[in-house]
Amino acid sequence: MTPKLTRRFVLASALAVLSTAAQAQDYPTKPITIMVGLAAGGITDTTARLYAEAAAKITGQRVTVENRTGAGGGVAAAAVQNSAPDGYTLLVFSGSQHATVPAVSNATYEPVKGFSPITYLFNSVVVLTVPQSVPAKTLAEFHEWGRKKPGGLTFGTPGLGSPSHLLGAKILLAAKVPFETAHYRGGSPMMADLVTGRVDFSWPTLSTSRTLIADGKLRALALDADQRWDRLPDVPTLDELGFGKEKVASWFALAGPAGMPPALVNRVRDIFIQASKDPVVQKRLEENGTPIVSSTPEQMGRAMAQEWETMQALATTLNIRQK
Repeated sequence: MTPKLTRRFVLASALAVLSTAAQAQDYPTKPITIMVGLAAGGITDTTARLYAEAAAKITGQRVTVENRTGAGGGVAAAAVQNSAPDGYTLLVFSGSQHATVPAVSNATYEPVKGFSPITYLFNSVVVLTVPQSVPAKTLAEFHEWGRKKPGGLTFGTPGLGSPSHLLGAKILLAAKVPFETAHYRGGSPMMADLVTGRVDFSWPTLSTSRTLIADGKLRALALDADQRWDRLPDVPTLDELGFGKEKVASWFALAGPAGMPPALVNRVRDIFIQASKDPVVQKRLEENGTPIVSSTPEQMGRAMAQEWETMQALATTLNIRQK
C-alpha cells in the first residue's frame, strides 16, 4: 500500500470510528424493543418491564417489551440474533436457560457468538420448597427421606432443561438421591401440584413462592443465593449446605445481536445501569428477593461462554438431549 493510500485508509477508518461514536451518543432516536422469550407474568417479563419503564424515562423514547414465546426462549433469542445490530432490538434472558435451550435441542441461535453482551440486570433467587405433608425439616433430612422413599423423590419443574430442573438434578445426583422428574408447561401448574403434594419438591423463584411459604402452604429448606434472605432468615444457602458447586447461573442479563459497535454497547449499558437506580426498580426487585447486579460486557461475555460449556456437559450427563 502506498503512503497516500495508507493515509486515506487511516483517515477513512478514523471517520468511521467518529461516525459510530456520534451515532452511539445520539442513541436512541426511535423506540426500543426488548424481547422476552417467556410468557407474561414471569420473573423475566415483569422485571424487563420495570427496566423498560425506567429506561423510557431516561431516554425520552418508548421502550416496549415483546413476549416472543416458544422453544423455551429460543424463538425470542433467534429473533434478536437475526436483527440489525443497531441497539433497537434487545434481549432480556436467563443466563442458564439461554445456554440450556441449544444444549438440549436443535436451537436456531448461537448462544455466545450470536450476541453482543451488554450487562447483567439482576439475580434470580430460587428456593427449595416442599409441601407441608413432607416430614423433612432440613435438606439433609429431605435427602435421607428421599433415599428411603419407594421410587425416590418426585421433582416438579417448570419445563425440561429449565434452570430449576438442572439445579435440582445436579444436587440430587451429587447427594445420590433417586428421583423422578415431572415437567410442567410453566410455573403455575407446577406450583399447584406442589402445594397439594402431587410432587415432593421444586425450586421456584422467591417471587413465586414467598407468599405460599409465608402462609404455611409450603416449607423452605434451602436457598440458591449469595447470602440468606432477611425475610427467610432461618433458611440456609446452598453454599452453607455444601452444594455451592452444583449451582447454575442465576443471573439475568441484557444483550443485543452480534456486531454491535463497542461505543453503542457502552451507551446501551449506561442507560440500563442508570435504570437500575430508579427507586421503583430497586423497591420492586428488593421485595421479590431479586438482587440488582451489573457487569462489564466482557465479564458477561465470559460468563455466557462458561455457562454454554457447563450446560453442554450437563445435558450429556442427564441424557436430556432432544432429537
